Amino acid sequence: MLRTIDLRGRTLSPAELLATVPRATAAREEALSTAARIVADVASHGETALRDQAEKFDGVTGHDIRVPAAHLDDALASLDPAVRDALEQAIERVREASAAQVPAPVTTQLAPGARVMQRWQPVRRVGLYVPGGKAVYPSSVVMNVVPAQVAGVSEIAVASPPQRDQGGRVHPVILGAAKLLGVDEVYAMGGAGAIGALAHGVGGLGLDPVDVVTGPGNNFVAAAKRAVAGLVGTDAEAGATEIVIVADDSADARLVAVDLISQAEHDEQASAVLVTDSESLAEAVAAEVATRAAATRHAERVAAALAGPQSAIVLVDDLDAATAFSNAYAPEHLELHLRDPKPERFVHAGAVFVGADSPVSLGDYLAGSNHVLPTGGQARYSAGLSASTFLRPQQVIEYDHTALEAVRDAIVVLAEAEALPAHGEAVVARFETPVG
Repeated sequence: MLRTIDLRGRTLSPAELLATVPRATAAREEALSTAARIVADVASHGETALRDQAEKFDGVTGHDIRVPAAHLDDALASLDPAVRDALEQAIERVREASAAQVPAPVTTQLAPGARVMQRWQPVRRVGLYVPGGKAVYPSSVVMNVVPAQVAGVSEIAVASPPQRDQGGRVHPVILGAAKLLGVDEVYAMGGAGAIGALAHGVGGLGLDPVDVVTGPGNNFVAAAKRAVAGLVGTDAEAGATEIVIVADDSADARLVAVDLISQAEHDEQASAVLVTDSESLAEAVAAEVATRAAATRHAERVAAALAGPQSAIVLVDDLDAATAFSNAYAPEHLELHLRDPKPERFVHAGAVFVGADSPVSLGDYLAGSNHVLPTGGQARYSAGLSASTFLRPQQVIEYDHTALEAVRDAIVVLAEAEALPAHGEAVVARFETPVG
């Protein structure tokens, strides 16, 4: 089921390493063009476009796109007590970890009377996307909403696809989680259309445009974020999920296999990659995966993901080569099943899970970390969702007359050097005696 790629005895550049296990680029390219058309349709036709898309993609007609308050109340009242308890635990942990991501204001005194303050201002309004296609993700409600609340965002709108088996309503567990967090603006709309609606607004629904759009989803959701970038802020493009496991011969093949399968069950485009210098571990994992994948509930979906070109077992010469592969790939999720993990060496990953008792599933729900993470190699330059996603660093400058005088001449010199003399004149004017 999982192909094996043998890189032993070869020295490859980062680009060559990346090419050995290609991501599902065809699906990504198709998603970019399709998502752009869908977003443009929503921008032009608003609610009509959303209803056409719901009928085409979700098999739903005549539903309430803006979720009535009664639906939210009913969902919370009917939430399974065990699910509610688990959600409350997740909320508490994510809230505590997110609070550590909010920097305190800092004032730098450069000279007497010369101060620059660095402060972090929350955006006013955000749109948070919660997937609802192949699975139900109340955990994504927590991962989106809590950091926004911690950052101080005043208006939060949540979007999630309408469910045909729920009569066009958003899944009740998602609604229950939203209500549990005090969110009362929820929309039954999914995919790229939802991202377009949040970014452009839909007047007929009372949906005002947001300042930032975040949340995980499939490749179409990720592509739609690119289509609206510049109009609104976005988080990293959290598309089809990825896991890379770096392991040596100390690893438990059974645990490696179940972790690969756990991410493969998300989507047929999911990437599941084991990198190891142990041929015996590679063989044991391949056997475990074949047995366990066939027995899991979503066996067909898992099989498609594991058989795709984006998944593989990669054999390398040593752990230095494994580290180089991981850093070139820049996975969304990285697990280290190693005697001596040295996580500091793995510099490109959305999140790093160290040791056999820190599986990705922990991060998906109750680690306290956020599970909305960059995919597609964007971990090289993008961060996962956090309170900082909703904060803008802002500088506040305050100089008194004496402090400005101390730098007056230097400002004039630089203004003249840049052929912008009025800049210098604006400063000099403050030291001239007013005429009359």
